[in-house]
Amino acid sequence: MSIEKVALLAGVSKATVSRVLNEHPGVRPDTRDKVLAAINFCDYQPNLLARQLRTAQSHMLLVLISDITNPFCANVVQGIEAEAEAQGYHILLCHTASQMRREAASLGLLAGKVVDGVITMDAASCLPGLTEFIGDFPWVQCAECDPSINASSVTIDNLAAARDTVRYLAGKRRRRIALVNSDMRYLYSHQREAGYRAALEEMELSWASIEYAESLTCEAGIAAFRRLLQRPERPDAVFAVSDMLAVGVIHAALEAGLRVPEDLAVVGFDGIALTGSLNPPLTTIEQPMHQLGVRSVQLLLKKIRQPHAPAIHEVLPWKRIERASC
Repeated sequence: MSIEKVALLAGVSKATVSRVLNEHPGVRPDTRDKVLAAINFCDYQPNLLARQLRTAQSHMLLVLISDITNPFCANVVQGIEAEAEAQGYHILLCHTASQMRREAASLGLLAGKVVDGVITMDAASCLPGLTEFIGDFPWVQCAECDPSINASSVTIDNLAAARDTVRYLAGKRRRRIALVNSDMRYLYSHQREAGYRAALEEMELSWASIEYAESLTCEAGIAAFRRLLQRPERPDAVFAVSDMLAVGVIHAALEAGLRVPEDLAVVGFDGIALTGSLNPPLTTIEQPMHQLGVRSVQLLLKKIRQPHAPAIHEVLPWKRIERASC
């Protein structure tokens, strides 16, 4: 349906329809209502390229996501999309796998004005390399961030959450607490491991064991725990840096004839939905996934509207969800 037919149905000029689409204040309320009713009736979608040429904005936001299969990332993207749509924007989602070639190709959309700004969820180790491609364009770092980059960020205190988790397990009289970590290209992996080590030292626990999973999947968690079982002394608790790894740990523990939590306590990280329906239900550190996405969009739009505003770095609260795996 064209703008001409919307104008004909509403009984107004094409210029009036254009003013309504662009939220021009000089349109009478009754006229605006007629045009909106005609648009809804026709299911009219304005030409985004034409709007871009008129306003020098595309109302599109680029989201670079490192792992589209990760439930944590998917939940954050839901928050991004919901807030973007509420603000009159759409998102363009690019799965980069934290590969510079893919990231650079996607960021070419900034120079072409196809998108107005970018939200990155890539590994922190990749972010310095993106500065050359992003330049002065509006940018927000979500979950993963490099503090040396002059771009706003929103994340949680991973180190504090990990330290608290180990102290919690020690309070349950667990003395052999292992860590199942993941890809060390990610800042959260470094921070959660640092929190783990710091808490062991604070609690004067000399036993430590760390396994590095090959990916954030249940299968990788199974493999990591099997490797832990091959060591001279098995752990009586495991802190996994993601819920999917923790699911794998529980599966492998039960497979080995261990009881959870009697023989092995398990804590995950993220707070994804399926953790409450496991047997036993998983104790986890819940990240504010939806809010991470929402705040990312809000910070990005602030930068788009106020290009010279200083970068803002927000740390959102996390919480422990205690269930039967401990």
